[in-house]
Amino acid sequence: MSFLRFQDYLSGLVKRQRSLFAKSESESIDDLVNKLMGSVGEVSGIVTARQVLDRYAALNSDEQLAFFHNLEQNFNADENHIKSAYANYVSKPSSSTLSDLSKAAEPLRQELFRRLNQTPGATHDLVAMRCNLLGFLRKYPALSAVDEDFQRLFTSWFGRGFLQLQTIDWSTSAAILERIIRYEAVHAIKDWDDLRNRIAPPNRRCFAFFHPALIDEPLIFVEVALTHGIPNSIDAILNEPETDSNGDLDTAVFYSISNCQPGLNNISFGNLLIKQVVQELQAEFPSIKTFVTLSPVPGFNRWLESDDSANTAELDALKKEVAGLSLADAADETQRENIRKLVLNYLVLSKSKDKPRDPVARFHLGNGATLHEVNTRADLSENGMKQSRSVMVNYLYDLSNIEANHEQFALEGTVNFHPKLKSLLVTP
Repeated sequence: MSFLRFQDYLSGLVKRQRSLFAKSESESIDDLVNKLMGSVGEVSGIVTARQVLDRYAALNSDEQLAFFHNLEQNFNADENHIKSAYANYVSKPSSSTLSDLSKAAEPLRQELFRRLNQTPGATHDLVAMRCNLLGFLRKYPALSAVDEDFQRLFTSWFGRGFLQLQTIDWSTSAAILERIIRYEAVHAIKDWDDLRNRIAPPNRRCFAFFHPALIDEPLIFVEVALTHGIPNSIDAILNEPETDSNGDLDTAVFYSISNCQPGLNNISFGNLLIKQVVQELQAEFPSIKTFVTLSPVPGFNRWLESDDSANTAELDALKKEVAGLSLADAADETQRENIRKLVLNYLVLSKSKDKPRDPVARFHLGNGATLHEVNTRADLSENGMKQSRSVMVNYLYDLSNIEANHEQFALEGTVNFHPKLKSLLVTP
């Protein structure tokens, strides 16, 4: 029996059994959770899991918070079991006693999540549940323990072996295309014609990762322009006339990468997506030798207008000067160079925990890319001006040094950049 047919069978089973459990309407969600954790029958467990998820979906914000507090306070590992397993390991160290200790240290809520996930459609519901949880973390940091358990399980459930790469084109189902329009997070897709311009021309591609448990729901997608040379403006990509895909194309430009599921935050797909897309494009277009991004710098304006020191008096003075520039002033060649200097120093020097503060830089540099160029007046949209004074940057994926760059970045936080940019760097 195929996966989908089995899911249909389980869905029908749950629907038939729901009517037999009408009394659960009077049970609280905590009662249902306790019932699920005590269930021994497979069918009753599947049905009860669906009842828990349905009941959770009807909770208001305060009730959701109480639910998560219950998980944090009452579904931890048993302290006595941990002490006993640890004593056994100390007295008789072995792989067996170490395994027992590991099992004893696992919070009970991980088993709850696994039991919830056995009912049809549960993965989607659990991703939505974590999305709710993320909204509470800033005010209630103790709930981060619950989130860590979600992350551990999601990392396993959404491992590379379960991800399916699909090409998004004009023949893709309308349901998926509507989601692509809605989830686009970098350059808004205005309408269906705009979408068609991005996926239908022969020199445009769009790829997405899917998971079999989330039907028609992309996890992440990347939009690609196939070009002659490296572009320095997003307008040249979004409004470029259609061209034939022929052997003269030499560059693949990743100009938009959008994560689609907030509930999968910090579950990394982008690195895998880019590497697999590179393989797909190399197979289809042997003439393409350069793989590069045209990326926003979303943290630049925030840094520019902050009181944070830029490490040198020269950069601090430039920050104050550039922060007061109008769009017209920023068109001046000298001021454009000043902006380029500030952006490069922001990306290279402004760090948190030894990694660049800018999230897009952290992503691409962490994947092993090199900062290749800083382009002013590259995105004159309202969002482009708001985020980064119109600046966009190219990150180059040189396949010969991706692994070395990745290791340097991971171990030392090294930001590799093209030598031509060295003159812009102001050292402390």
